[in-house]
Amino acid sequence: MGGAYVGMAGLLSLVIGGNMASQFITQKAVFAALFPINLLLVLTTGGQLFTGNSATMAIGIYEKKCTTKDLLRNWSIAYIGNIFGCLLIDAVATYTGMFTGGAQEMAVHTVMKKCSATFGQTVVKGIMCNWLVCMAVWLCTMAKDMTGKMVGVWFPISMFIAIGFEHSVANMFILPAGIFSGAPLSWGDILVKNLIPVTIGNAIAGAFVVGGGMSFMFGKLGKKEKKVEKKEEEEKLEE
Repeated sequence: MGGAYVGMAGLLSLVIGGNMASQFITQKAVFAALFPINLLLVLTTGGQLFTGNSATMAIGIYEKKCTTKDLLRNWSIAYIGNIFGCLLIDAVATYTGMFTGGAQEMAVHTVMKKCSATFGQTVVKGIMCNWLVCMAVWLCTMAKDMTGKMVGVWFPISMFIAIGFEHSVANMFILPAGIFSGAPLSWGDILVKNLIPVTIGNAIAGAFVVGGGMSFMFGKLGKKEKKVEKKEEEEKLEE
């Protein structure tokens, strides 16, 4: 379900942004404005995304609420499910002839650009992207009403799209979309040049940057530091 939501939002962004009659920067702005719909759908309906789960499951490990086996099982199932969901929307779009005109051109251009960076650059883009995505999940979870959830999701997701960071699940849709639209790349190319390094970067961001960071600030990873600070405060009060 999570992968399908991402695929649908990606398709919407391609169709609307790709068929605009102005320059690419405007297309990118429209893509950034439309794409956050996917995460709102995922988080409000209980869908699962590998990217968000990379942080929540890691926090579960740090807080001793789950095991490493639970984490690996969840990540694996979510990742495979996201692939199927995205490919489903790719298949629907291809069968119904939606990868034509501006949408086709935008898909090819986007995929060629995504596969042009070095392995290391792509890993870093994946780290920065999922840092923002996991913060969107965090903000949405903190919000109590739909308006708050929309605001919490929209800005971090639009930010990573507009900047040009890399999201593994989004790429599960956009990379095949580029191939189906005629991009001169093989399936091996998109795996090695993009999906593998992006997945590594996304996992690092979720598990360590956000998961580890939040647990250190608010949970058990920072418990020792908090005890020291509390003791120092008590000593100052006694003085």
